[in-house]
Order: sequence, then structure tokens, then C-alpha cells
Amino acid sequence: MSERKLEYEPFACAPALKLEAHERVSRLQIEALNGRLDRIEALIERLEKRLWLAVYGVAGVILAQAFVGLTGVTP
Repeated sequence: MSERKLEYEPFACAPALKLEAHERVSRLQIEALNGRLDRIEALIERLEKRLWLAVYGVAGVILAQAFVGLTGVTP
């Protein structure tokens, strides 16, 4: 008897298709989430710059008032 190897054509089954679709959807969701996180990080950096500018501005005003007060006291 000769041995014959049975070769089957590959086919797509429903569970595999569902898994692939789920992986694609998950990948798209993660990419969208990463994009949102990048935008949020950029917003936070801009907000931080504005906050430091405000802090330095307030410190500058306080120092300027102290300097004016000192120059007014000394003749």
C-alpha cells in the first residue's frame, strides 16, 4: 500500500475571523487612545508653561514691590 498524504486547502473559520476582527478593533482602539494621550500630554505641557509664567510673574511683582518699598525708605 502506498501512503498518500492528504493535503487540505486552508480555509477561514468563523472563530478565527472573529479573533482577527477583534484584534483589528483592539489595535485601532489602542492607536486612538495613544493619540488622545499624546494630545493630552501636549496640553499639559502648555498648561505647565503658562503656570510657571504666572508664578514667575507673581514673584516678579512681589520683588518689584519690595524693591520700590526699599528705595522709598532710603533717602
